[in-house]
This record gives sequence, structure tokens and C-alpha cells, in this order.
Amino acid sequence: MRRLFSVIATFAAIAASGAIAKPFTYVNERFGTVCIFPDEIFTDRQPEPENGDGQVWLSADGASLTCSGILNVDDDTPKGFVAEEKASKEPGYAVTYSKTGKDWAVLSGMKDGKIFYERRLFGRDGVIRTVWIDYPPALKSKYDPLVGAIAGSLEGQ
Repeated sequence: MRRLFSVIATFAAIAASGAIAKPFTYVNERFGTVCIFPDEIFTDRQPEPENGDGQVWLSADGASLTCSGILNVDDDTPKGFVAEEKASKEPGYAVTYSKTGKDWAVLSGMKDGKIFYERRLFGRDGVIRTVWIDYPPALKSKYDPLVGAIAGSLEGQ
């Protein structure tokens, strides 16, 4: 609950600066993944996939936000996830920042010409919950202040 108040306070501070007006709370029914974000920036809600694993929103200026969950069928760990991503040879993909904790991992870098930020929570319930945000480098000053608050709002029910 303390984290929720912190996220709301962060969005309120950003709203006071004129960047956004209010946060929206998304709750994924299948995995209980929760994300809070400004829905006047991420306005274009994409159709939910048939498997119900999450949702994608697009912004008018080329950013996207994904909030989802998956079953951790491979018993992946935060450190294992980061090591695998750093070793990836996928064209156009480079991890420039990573950090792990006991049950979470954060990555940032470039993918297909966009800056990305990903946070994953590795739940004791066998679910990995993820928030992914990407945006054009020219919009770094707009999105960098939002990324931490959005990623910090990620939780499971």
C-alpha cells in the first residue's frame, strides 16, 4: 500500500508540472498483474490477446506500454533472466542497464531504435509479472520521468 501511495504521489507531482493529469490502474484478470500509468498519454488500448495474459497501450507519439504476466514454467530467476538477455544476439537489441533483487529484475537499453525499460516481478505463485515501456530516443525527456513511477507500480494481486 505504501508503494501505491508513492506511485500516486509521483504521478501527482508530474501532473502538477503539466505532463499528465491522472493515473489509470490496469488489473489483469488472468495473472493479477497491476500497473498504474497515465492514460492520457497511453491512449490507444490494443485488443487483449485471446490467452488473456496482458494488455498493450500505444501513445500518439510512438511510445508503447505493455503490462502482462506469464507462468514461470522454466523456474527462471531474476539473475538468470538478466544474464540471458545480456547474452542475446537479437539484431537491434542491446541491454545497457540491469539490476536484480531477490524477486525482481530491471533492464533498460535499445530495441529496434527505441529506448526500452522492463521490470519483472518473479512471484512465489509461479507467475512472472512484467511491465515494458518503449519510446523514441527523441522523447527521452518526456518518458524518463514516467518510467520509474510506472515500473514501480507493477505488482501482483
